[in-house]
Amino acid sequence: MRILITADELAAMLECRSDVRVLDVRWKLGGPPGPDEYRAGHIPGAVYVDLETELARPGEPADGRHPLPTRATLQAAARRWGLRDGDTVVVYDDLGGMTAARAWWLLRHAGVRDVLLLDGSLAAWRTAGLPLAAGGLAATELSAETVRPGTITLSDGVLPVLDTDAAAALAQTGALLDARAAERYCGDTEPVDPRAGHIPGAISAPTADNLTLDGRFLPAAELRARFEALGVTAGGTVGVYCGSGVTAAHEAAALAIAGFSPALYPGSWSQWSNLPGRPVATGDPRARNPRETRFRSY
Repeated sequence: MRILITADELAAMLECRSDVRVLDVRWKLGGPPGPDEYRAGHIPGAVYVDLETELARPGEPADGRHPLPTRATLQAAARRWGLRDGDTVVVYDDLGGMTAARAWWLLRHAGVRDVLLLDGSLAAWRTAGLPLAAGGLAATELSAETVRPGTITLSDGVLPVLDTDAAAALAQTGALLDARAAERYCGDTEPVDPRAGHIPGAISAPTADNLTLDGRFLPAAELRARFEALGVTAGGTVGVYCGSGVTAAHEAAALAIAGFSPALYPGSWSQWSNLPGRPVATGDPRARNPRETRFRSY
């Protein structure tokens, strides 16, 4: 399964094919607003996708911050984006693929076979000297009279998913990777969620370490070596989570590039930390001083 596409490859594809759809998935916690960024400059022909309203659904705190959308909701959104069965879909952001990977994972989960991440994100497109288009409206702002809707039919989920119980069990029996920054994993800081720390038994694997300094994914062999050093094995089960299930999809992409088949815990820490009965670990269990690891349940 191919996962990445370069800027030059995408530009060449757009010149000679009519079945390529490009999705702009720019979003950052706290802003600036993605639609404004999109209107300031985007890959020509790209459609803006709203992570909060199209790649997630509303939920209670115990559901996590970004619960998965229903199949019907995602299908309606995908048709607004103009997707049709058999299209090649390319997704990008300006954050090393951290948010675009959510769209990549969701569409793959919904049965779309040819979904690619723009390696290096929008920065790679700019570095290649390729043109940007300005203006335009997000798909949610377009009317039926101004856009040709797609006809794609999505499937129910086809990729492995973990619920809270399965994530807890996998942390003890396999490899459950925590894709957040190390300081959040250790519980030194928690800027968003109600409790600090990590799922007991989970392994710290910050997703930023999957990238080179210019925001491209590391080569497959290097990614594989990284994950094997963390305890991921070819015959074992590996799962991933993050703060709200968004950047965990980026870790899932990196694992797939490395040749593994990860399961995603969509609720992630935002769900776990809102469930009072779930224990919390802090510190780093791999640290020399075992007293740096502490467990709490409240």
